[in-house]
Amino acid sequence: MTNKQVLTIVLCTLLAGCSTSQAETENTAAPAETAATVQETAETNTQTLENHEDGEHVLSAEGTTESLSNAEVIKTGEADGDEADFYGENSALYASDGGTLDLSDLHITTDGTHANAVFSYGEGTTVNISDSVIETAGNCSGGIMTTGGGTMNAENLTIHTTGNSSAAIRSDRGGGTVTVTGGTYTTDGKGSPVIYSTADITVNDAELTSTSSQGVVVEGKNSVTLNNVTLTADNNSKNSDKSPYYQAVMIYQSMSGDAAEGTASFTMNGGTLTNKNGETFFVNNTVAEITLSDAEIINEGDEVFLRAEAAGWGNEGSNGGHVTLTAKDQTITGNMIVDEVSSLNLYLTESSSFSGAINSEGEVYVELDSDSTWTLTGDSQITSLTCDADSIDLNGYTLYVNGEAYEEGTASAGEAVVVEINSSGSSEHGGMPSGERPEGGRPGDGGTPQEKPTDGGTPPERPEEKQ
Repeated sequence: MTNKQVLTIVLCTLLAGCSTSQAETENTAAPAETAATVQETAETNTQTLENHEDGEHVLSAEGTTESLSNAEVIKTGEADGDEADFYGENSALYASDGGTLDLSDLHITTDGTHANAVFSYGEGTTVNISDSVIETAGNCSGGIMTTGGGTMNAENLTIHTTGNSSAAIRSDRGGGTVTVTGGTYTTDGKGSPVIYSTADITVNDAELTSTSSQGVVVEGKNSVTLNNVTLTADNNSKNSDKSPYYQAVMIYQSMSGDAAEGTASFTMNGGTLTNKNGETFFVNNTVAEITLSDAEIINEGDEVFLRAEAAGWGNEGSNGGHVTLTAKDQTITGNMIVDEVSSLNLYLTESSSFSGAINSEGEVYVELDSDSTWTLTGDSQITSLTCDADSIDLNGYTLYVNGEAYEEGTASAGEAVVVEINSSGSSEHGGMPSGERPEGGRPGDGGTPQEKPTDGGTPPERPEEKQ
């Protein structure tokens, strides 16, 4: 005999499969072999919680408040599509129905398709997790996942995902509110950005790295805000053939129904964004606001800083990108490309500088305040300009404003591009996105289209038989 005792405790109440409603429906207790198993050693006082059944959870808080700390959490098992992505089936740690999960000092591993690690579903539901390590190995298995209006608060996490379509910070239908502070977040899989947002996601003082996909994807009327974040994106694989370009940050509308149509938002305050391959920003089939404030942006890929252009999402002729880019105390280097169904309003403020060319077939407005400058690196075409006499350095190139060559050393007063959004989704400048989801899916969803409702702004009601 050794002095190391191992105590195995069966906790049926930890599993969704052992809920009262299911037991009453089936008029029988859940079998003990499907329950989570907790092994507690007297020597270390560390728990190991495991569940290996398809569709089940290791621990759930469905309308209740549960806590877990100082534990190893292991989840295997498989699930399919919507039940996992929308409602949290097969996730390791799960909260719903206004429940609360308080989690700390955990090591969570999942290995299965659609096996998200930590899931918050539904309005009024909150997950608080801190000082924990999360590793997921299967496809479609995010680190922290939020849907249906849920709330996720994460602090000092280390997340590493290796499967395809497995964002470290992930959301889906109905979105919610996600706040991440500190920690490191790394993704290795195809179609696995560090952040996939169909929610309002804020990340503070963290390190984000993608080795295959975009660093950040924002879909539809949702947002990502990065405060003092180090983001490194090496997008070198594709989950879809709808765009030939690689990029660090992609803002778009897939028309899958997972995100409401409207203005998407990406904000970066301080920190560093390093693009290892391709272009820095790509906007397609949506209206987007990009705000950059004193962020260091390093483009080691192509010379393109921003591309607003039609691609394979939405209907041809109305699927461009309509961008308002506001720079505050910001250095921008690289070209901007705007196609005929897209538009750009570029505001350079608070001593910002732009060194690059604008190649535009669509409408482009550039406005520089008295402390900001634009140095051309190639001939450029825009439709309207507001600047002081000494704001623009032609650098030997020609700037065409509404077809006429701009004379260096002159002031100009122009008007911004107006993109009017009405209830039918149309606008004066190409319209809001429309159309069906194309074959190939979106960058982060596994690539297989499914039949889904069209209102991404409404938190999904879980089917009655699944409640």
